[in-house]
Amino acid sequence: MHRCGTNELAAEFATHRQSNNGENELAISTVNASIRVLRRVLKIALEWEVIDRMPKIKIRPGENHREHVVTKQEEIAYLAAAETCKGRTGCERGPTLLSDVGTVLINTGLRPEENNRMDWDWINWDNGNNGTFLVKCGKTKAARRQLYMTESVREILERGWETAGKPRQGWVWPAETRSGHIEPHTVKKQHRKALALSKVRPFVLYSLRHTFLTRLGDETGNVYKVMMAAEHSSVAVSQRYIHLHADSIQDAMERLGGYKTGYKPQKRRLKRKPVKPVNRVLSIA
Repeated sequence: MHRCGTNELAAEFATHRQSNNGENELAISTVNASIRVLRRVLKIALEWEVIDRMPKIKIRPGENHREHVVTKQEEIAYLAAAETCKGRTGCERGPTLLSDVGTVLINTGLRPEENNRMDWDWINWDNGNNGTFLVKCGKTKAARRQLYMTESVREILERGWETAGKPRQGWVWPAETRSGHIEPHTVKKQHRKALALSKVRPFVLYSLRHTFLTRLGDETGNVYKVMMAAEHSSVAVSQRYIHLHADSIQDAMERLGGYKTGYKPQKRRLKRKPVKPVNRVLSIA
């Protein structure tokens, strides 16, 4: 373990993972995932005093981020196709697990894994206009946050709550899995089918979170609101969702003119001195 705590061996590990033992090279995102695991292991080793210092391990550049933004037309087409995926025949139209999950993700900005682990004790039906729910688990320490429900989200969750017998606790999305709730593979086939039927650009379910945060950033222009809704641990991450345009900056600056005072500068009039008439005498020689 002491030899693993060197920068050289860490760099060799990243190169080895990318080469994949001489076979097809792994994607940059896969290599970076392994590097993040190694970072975590070394951090624990440092805390346990197995190593005396933390080596610097850089993430490989060129990773493709999930920055696909679903348009409103694509959202409508996808959710309509998702409703046709009910049952094996794929002919029955109505709310499905995929359409419900997709609607919740694109209207709350939850990560798919956070949504999968949603519990009924997270929900407060009386807060706000349509109720709220408190996210109690997530990726970082900032994951614990309160989110407000839209009308469509409340309708979906309330329907499931009443169908389940109005429980106080329990998984919102129960499934016959080892964890007891839905997992990423639960709606994988339905998602593929909905993409094919809707003929929209292919995307992963995580893109629905990115779409929500992008819309929130465009609507508010406030990076801290995006940060609170997304539970980002850094403002720099939330900044990606703020797209300021020249016209929006101009509007903001115009609104700042005379902010709260109502003062408007008046045009200053220059005082002109009166011109005395000059009496000219015409002399004739």
